[in-house]
Amino acid sequence: MTQTLPDIQKTIVIDAPIEKVWSTVATADGIAAWFMPNDFEPVLGHEFQLQAGPWGNSQCKVTELEPPHRLSFTWDKDWLITFELAEKDGQTEFTLTHGGWTLDEKTSFGEDHSVVRDRMSGGWSGILSKLAAQFGA
Repeated sequence: MTQTLPDIQKTIVIDAPIEKVWSTVATADGIAAWFMPNDFEPVLGHEFQLQAGPWGNSQCKVTELEPPHRLSFTWDKDWLITFELAEKDGQTEFTLTHGGWTLDEKTSFGEDHSVVRDRMSGGWSGILSKLAAQFGA
C-alpha cells in the first residue's frame, strides 16, 4: 500500500488587491517572473511546460480555474499545485499547496519523493518571497 506524505502548504499575505495578484500568478509572464519560464495559459485543460532548469521541462495541465480565487495544475507525473487567493482588507492571502507526495515513489528525475519534498518545502519559501517582492514586500 502506498504511503502518502503531507502536502507542502505555504501562505503569505501580499499587500496588493486580489486582481493584481491573480495577474501575477495566473499568466505565463507573471509565473516566469517569480517561479519558472513556461508556456502557461489560463485555460482549463491547457497543457503547458515549466522549464525546470537542470531538471528539464516538466509537463503540466490546468485542472482547475476559478479566477481570481483558485488555480490548480498537474506538474510532471506526480504532483498537483494549487494557488488559492483570498481578499483580506485590500490585501491578498495567497496559499500554495504542493501535493502528490508518496513515500515509495521516485520523481521523473529519479529522486525519492521524501528527499525532493523536503527540498521543495524550503524552496517554496524562497519562491514565495520572490512573489511577494513583485509587489514591493
